[in-house]
Amino acid sequence: MASFLLAGKVVPFTEDELGMRGLFSKLSTLCLGDDALVAARQMAVSRQTPDHLGATIVEGGVHFSIYSRAADGVDLCLFDPAEPSEETGRVRMTRDDDDVWHAFVPGLTAGAIYGYRARGPWSPTQGKWFNPHKLLLDPYAKALLGEPIWQETYHNVTEKSVRDFHDSGPGALKSVVISDEFDWEGDALPAVPWQDTVIYELHVKGMTMQHPDVPPDKRGTYAGLADPAIITYLKSIGVTSVQLLPVHQHLDDGFLLAKDLTNYWGYNTIGFFAPHSEYAATRDPQAQVAEFKTMVRDLHKAGIEVILDVVYNHTAEGDENGPMLFLRGLDNASYYLLNNENKVVNYTGCGNTLNVASPAALRLVMDSLRYWVQEMHVDGFRFDLGATMGRRGEIFDIGCSFFQGLAQDPVLRRVKMIAEPWDLGPNGYQVGGFPKPWHELNGRFRDNVRCFWKGDEGRMADFAKRLCGSQDIYGPGGRPPSASVNFLTSHDGFTLRDLWSYNNKHNEANGEENRDGDSHNNGWNCGIEGDTRDAITLSLRRRLARSCLATLFLSQGVPFLTMGDERWRTQRGNNNGYCQDNPISWMDWATNRESTRMLEFVKQLARFRQLHPVLRRAKFFDGRVNPYTGRPDIAWLCREGLTMSREVWHAAETRFIAAVLDSSQGTKRDKAAPILLLFNSSPEDIDFPMPEGAWTLVFDTSREPCFPRESDTSKTYEESFASASRSVACLVLKLT
Repeated sequence: MASFLLAGKVVPFTEDELGMRGLFSKLSTLCLGDDALVAARQMAVSRQTPDHLGATIVEGGVHFSIYSRAADGVDLCLFDPAEPSEETGRVRMTRDDDDVWHAFVPGLTAGAIYGYRARGPWSPTQGKWFNPHKLLLDPYAKALLGEPIWQETYHNVTEKSVRDFHDSGPGALKSVVISDEFDWEGDALPAVPWQDTVIYELHVKGMTMQHPDVPPDKRGTYAGLADPAIITYLKSIGVTSVQLLPVHQHLDDGFLLAKDLTNYWGYNTIGFFAPHSEYAATRDPQAQVAEFKTMVRDLHKAGIEVILDVVYNHTAEGDENGPMLFLRGLDNASYYLLNNENKVVNYTGCGNTLNVASPAALRLVMDSLRYWVQEMHVDGFRFDLGATMGRRGEIFDIGCSFFQGLAQDPVLRRVKMIAEPWDLGPNGYQVGGFPKPWHELNGRFRDNVRCFWKGDEGRMADFAKRLCGSQDIYGPGGRPPSASVNFLTSHDGFTLRDLWSYNNKHNEANGEENRDGDSHNNGWNCGIEGDTRDAITLSLRRRLARSCLATLFLSQGVPFLTMGDERWRTQRGNNNGYCQDNPISWMDWATNRESTRMLEFVKQLARFRQLHPVLRRAKFFDGRVNPYTGRPDIAWLCREGLTMSREVWHAAETRFIAAVLDSSQGTKRDKAAPILLLFNSSPEDIDFPMPEGAWTLVFDTSREPCFPRESDTSKTYEESFASASRSVACLVLKLT
């Protein structure tokens, strides 16, 4: 016996009545009216079972599949596309042996609106939160519709352990049936080799909101990011890959909305398959998906990869006091990591932790990743709090099912995988702990480079290791230098300009009394906190920023640049702009002397790196002598021009080092000139005795502009070079 609800009535029907003619006849007998009869023709349950979950358009209609092991029943709810608050029908789903619930609705097409209601025990102490009064999103929905009203839809009750009988259906977000059809015009992935990759982290909305050449109706959207003005800009600064802050559909937190703020960064996922609707120029869900695909296609045409910052470690449902949105109401224990009291474990700092070790959650994540690669054509992923993905309870395990699944998956093993290698759980700092072929955001690069340029004592050895690709971190696991994604800043923290303008965070605008955000930033205000007109202080700040950027592009590994650092962007000391959807966080496209010079410097740095393979090695330096040049692949010199000794390496006062890189590729015909790099983080100038030969200057971060004019490039340095305080200088040997 099966049934569905129509016009407020539950209508049962037998196996013999599953045919449309029998169902139509039975409904006619009930005299539900013409409108109900038309709707009835469109509903029936079938034994069709597609291999994948979600809403699948098949011949004759749409098949719906959803997983829940613990539910006693699941109802598919259909809504009027013209009036999404109106529920037009409810289908009682059938369960198969794999705990997947199915329903087939004839006549439905793309654009149909739906949700689920799950029935089962209400027992929070047992981790069971079934409440059919709450409309649930499809975890596999490819687009979502609506703007939830928190107070009316996801309002809190005094005691969360008591079932709430408020019907969330009318105002809740809805799932939308989407067609995958799209003309990719022969799209091909750029497939940029790791050693040639330059990553640029940006926010889809923030990147274009203030761009004068992007049409107003496209600003802040996927279409805006694909605008020729943006693509031309990205190419000009040497970007090969854009990393987008979360574009999965997310929910604004109720506590932020109460303060007239929003979750701007988007680390609050409710749709692992759906592009965030706010970033689309259109309101039509099907067109939103197409707009995202068009953006990817146009970026690919320019040779730019698209990497998504994905949040699979937690969801917007938060802890037990959060809203009932999807996974909690479908099967709480199958999707979330629970403790001995059946409460969600919070290893993420966001209220809950997705239990990727469970079959249901693992399948959800893997299916989502494959969808974004196969249907949306993205090139890779950056995993927020990636250590969570490798957990089996409290244990981080490189042999876990998620890592093993990715390694053997024929679709996913060919795309870029980047971990943010930490979370807030036990043993959560896992820099260097991920297995091949993972690449990682190298937090030790960020910290060591900042401390070196701040002038901290005893940092030289660590600085040199980071410059050489962090072999001490990645070498033991057999991973190459490109495993290290080197970053100085990211969306989370100070901008590069603010790093050298503030000793303390200034997050008052976030409404949390400056308690939020990291208080340990390894920056320095150069003697004055915040804005100043002091010319000496401003000059020093720019020099430190340029020295950091030079270190980034001269280091082995993958350079990671944060949106706006190349244009001297400031957030006025706010190092946690997650809720600032305004000019504080948006890209500043204003042009002035400082921004122009910083931008030109970054362009030239990227160009220099691209021209010199020695800066993009596939293997670590090993000190071996090249028989054709007589030089080792790298040689380290102290301020006196002598080979670095162990004592000098580890002396607290050592703040200068020189490196000579052998640029040849190890063949007799290769006559590439060696490169000399001078790093001086001390507060004093150093007169460095030059190695044998005549050397020409490529750039010096103590100068403005840093790269010499063509008329000055003929000057050579043979005896000595004045290495200015807190600067990087790069020279090449003039070959005869």
